[in-house]
Amino acid sequence: MLKVRRSQLYTLWFGWYSRRQFRRYFNSVRVFMHSGVQRMDLGTPVVFYANHACWWDGFWSQLCTEEFFHQNLHIIIEFQQLRKHRFFTRIGAFSLDRSRPRSAIATIQYATELLTAECERQNALWIFPQGKIEPIDKRPLFFFKGTASIVARVLEKIPRIYLVSVVSRIEYLEEQKPELFLSFREPLLVTPTEFPGTDALTAYMQRMTETHLDELKEKIINRTFDDEQIILRGTPSINRRIEAIRQFLHLPNE
Repeated sequence: MLKVRRSQLYTLWFGWYSRRQFRRYFNSVRVFMHSGVQRMDLGTPVVFYANHACWWDGFWSQLCTEEFFHQNLHIIIEFQQLRKHRFFTRIGAFSLDRSRPRSAIATIQYATELLTAECERQNALWIFPQGKIEPIDKRPLFFFKGTASIVARVLEKIPRIYLVSVVSRIEYLEEQKPELFLSFREPLLVTPTEFPGTDALTAYMQRMTETHLDELKEKIINRTFDDEQIILRGTPSINRRIEAIRQFLHLPNE
């Protein structure tokens, strides 16, 4: 298993690099966030579980951490991918190898240790329970039980943990570049007495993510963006540049 080798210098560089990439490839990054997410008790660890629909997922988790939370971020990445890009261990990533059951057990134990470690910041784990990139509208979703197993292990050591559903969609609207939409649901506080078991919790997370994705899709279709936060705007696309040139030269629209 590849473990975290956190580096503040790498983290700062990656924050700069990822913002640069988002500005280059997206028109904007828009976030819908329940108010309770930023009111979580910082002494209680949190697991953000998200759908896995695109290559960008690991990037926006870091972006949101910097923008909203300033947490002690950790993220699970497939072993084969992390082995190719080991620098991600410098920003909080560690590996999961599902082809080796013993390795998977070790990863769950390691995640538990990270979430329950004493830290000045809130310990946070970002995880994509689908385990692989899949079409965003695929139904039903299938989640592996690892996330629920981590929650169970954490509750053996401490009395509570948050679970937060996060979903993302990339959509083209009026611009040449796409928009990245992110949505955070209200945190669920899980305690030992309310823990339903790994199977039931996994099923709950699947249903929640499906509902959450559908809600975000409806917002986009109906253009109900009143409660959004635009945390990043991209560089002007070609169509915007052409419009700006036309205005500057006072050229009529054809």
